[in-house]
Amino acid sequence: MRLRIFTEPQQGATYDTLLSVARATEDLGYDAFFRSDHYLSMGDTDGLPGPTDCWVTLAGLARETSRIRLGTLMTAATFRHPGPLAISVAQVDQMSGGRVEFGFGAGWYEAEHLAYGIPFPATARERFDRYEEQLDVITGLWGTPQGETFSYEGRHYRLTEGPALPKPEQSPRPPVLIGGVGPTRTPRLAATFADEYNVPFSSVAKTGAAFERTRAAVKSAGRTEPMVYSAAQVLCCGRDDAEVARRAEAIGRDVAELKENGLAGSPAEVVDKIGRFAEVGADRLYLQVLDLTDLDHLELVASQVAPQVR
Repeated sequence: MRLRIFTEPQQGATYDTLLSVARATEDLGYDAFFRSDHYLSMGDTDGLPGPTDCWVTLAGLARETSRIRLGTLMTAATFRHPGPLAISVAQVDQMSGGRVEFGFGAGWYEAEHLAYGIPFPATARERFDRYEEQLDVITGLWGTPQGETFSYEGRHYRLTEGPALPKPEQSPRPPVLIGGVGPTRTPRLAATFADEYNVPFSSVAKTGAAFERTRAAVKSAGRTEPMVYSAAQVLCCGRDDAEVARRAEAIGRDVAELKENGLAGSPAEVVDKIGRFAEVGADRLYLQVLDLTDLDHLELVASQVAPQVR
C-alpha cells in the first residue's frame, strides 16, 4: 500500500503553504503530493487568499522537490482546451524529470464556472462527451511519434496537423488517472484510457463494488495492461482521543462522522481501516489533509501508520 498526500488548496492556501506540505511529504517518505483543481472554496471557509492554479503550482513544485510524484485529483476538463492542456502537463513532466501523474475528470462544480466566467455545459452527458474527446486528444498528442502530426475530428474538438509537441519526459506518457463511481461510462473510460482508477470518499463496500465494475470493464475491453486501483479518504489521526478531537475541530468535522466516512482515530484504527481498503483491492490511498498548517499530522502518520501498511 502506497500512501499519498492530497490537498484542497481552494479552501485557503498560498503557494508557500503548499510548498511546505510538499517538502514534508517528500522528507517523510510519502509516495506523492497531489492537489485538487478548483477555483472556488466550498463550505463555510472564505478560501483566503484565493485560489491557486493547479498546473502553475505543480510546475513550481517540480523544481523544488526531487523524488515525490506530483499530480491532480482531478484536473477539470471544463477549465482548459485539450491541446494547451497537453502542452502544460508535458512541460511540467519535463520540469519534474518525469514525476507527473495526470488525474483528469469531467468537471462538476458549476458555481466556480459562474464565478470566473468559464463555460459550463448544461448537461452531464455533454460534459462527459467533451471529456471523452479530451482524453482522446490529450493521449493522442502524447502518443504521436516525434516528427509526425496529430489530427482529430470530433464533435467538440478539431485539430489539424498539430505537431504534437512538446513530449512528456515519461514514455509513452504520464500515468492517467480516472476517478468516480459512475456505474457504466466511468469504468469504460477507465478501461480505455487510464493507468489508475480512483474512488473518492466512499465506504469500503462501495469502493470495492466500484473496483469490481472497472475490473469487469477492463476484462470486457480485452485489456492486458495492468490497472492500479486507489481510493481517497479524509485523514484525521491522533495519538489519543484529545488529539483526534482537536484535529477534527480544526477542519470543522465530527469525530464519529470522520470515523464512519474517513481514516480517523488512533494510528491503530487508521491502520485497520487502510487494511480493509487493501482487502478490496486498493493499491494506493490518497490521504486528504485539510489543515495544511499541521505538519505534525503528516509526521505521525509517516512514523506510526506507514510502516505498518507498506
